[in-house]
Amino acid sequence: MVKHQDNYLVQLDGLRFIAVALVLWDHWMPEPHSLPFGKLGVNLFFVLSGFLIARILLSSKDKTYGTEGGLGAYLKKFYIRRTIRIFPIYYLSLIVLWLLHDPSVRGKEGWQFLYASNIYIVLNKTWLGVTDHFWSLAVEEQFYIFFPLLIFFIPRRYVVSFFSILIVFSVLLRAYFWQTNEPWYVSYVTMPTALDAFGVGALMAYAQLYHRPFFQKTFSNRWYLGISFLALAGIFVLSRQQTLAGVTQDQNLYISIWERFFASIFFTFLIGGGIIGYKGWFKWFLEHPVSNYLGKISYGLYVYHNFVYNHYHSPALHPTVRLFNKLSRIFPDFGNMHFVQFVILFVLTTIVASVSWFLIEKPINNLKDKYAP
Repeated sequence: MVKHQDNYLVQLDGLRFIAVALVLWDHWMPEPHSLPFGKLGVNLFFVLSGFLIARILLSSKDKTYGTEGGLGAYLKKFYIRRTIRIFPIYYLSLIVLWLLHDPSVRGKEGWQFLYASNIYIVLNKTWLGVTDHFWSLAVEEQFYIFFPLLIFFIPRRYVVSFFSILIVFSVLLRAYFWQTNEPWYVSYVTMPTALDAFGVGALMAYAQLYHRPFFQKTFSNRWYLGISFLALAGIFVLSRQQTLAGVTQDQNLYISIWERFFASIFFTFLIGGGIIGYKGWFKWFLEHPVSNYLGKISYGLYVYHNFVYNHYHSPALHPTVRLFNKLSRIFPDFGNMHFVQFVILFVLTTIVASVSWFLIEKPINNLKDKYAP
């Protein structure tokens, strides 16, 4: 397995970069897209989270279960470390937007500050605006509420069954929403409907911790990666056929039910390969200092990208809009230079995320070992 110091899996940062790049491409490039790049990027993040969080919790349980004050120490370490990593720039963004009277935060403070924006979207059947992408952060935080406790109290011999139940329940719930004619985004942004992504990641963590030979044999076999890719490609083909036949996005069962499941399976084998370590050009890409760095700041890239520019919600006086208007006057065809626009937006977002990383996130992140060693 390819690691740096402190058991760090280096190639996973390269995969984080791929995940956030998919989201940015989806949000900044003109529609319609040939593939749901944004959904795929978020799903890759969810499977990664399922693996990493389950590995942290299972390892922590092994050290604390049955000891005096074990549950308290287990929960304290997990929640302090998560809070230190996630809360600062999330709440900083919300406070700045509130001060700027942004409509996606003003009047919706409770939903936003309590990590419930996805619930607001479902109940009101509408998106929020420039903070639309915070739904996925809400899903992760809601997952963190119950998952640590269940991991602690469920005996290890039942853990695989528990993760499997999460996966099946998630697929069945999406099927229920599809059958009851709910909009597609209800199945997309609801936390329980994302449990198959977290669940397959958690199964991978269990295998890595307790069944190392099986893990090594399974994820070293690139046939599984190829077969899962073909299965996901088949879902996209079937989905496209339904769309061409006039089936709406809300009623497309491949989008509503199966897309996330098969994407999660593919990403499980993709991540597993990264844990063991890819060779050749993919190793070069995932471990390249640029990919590694962009993976480290991927949280900031994700949080800030919609504020740097959003096609639907950035106002006329927004600095990026003004920059693009100026470039359009200099280069008359600039409006059609979509890839150039993407590169500019990516550079701007990387600058913002880098400033955030070095001035806010990294210094605060260093407090983890002080308050939750």
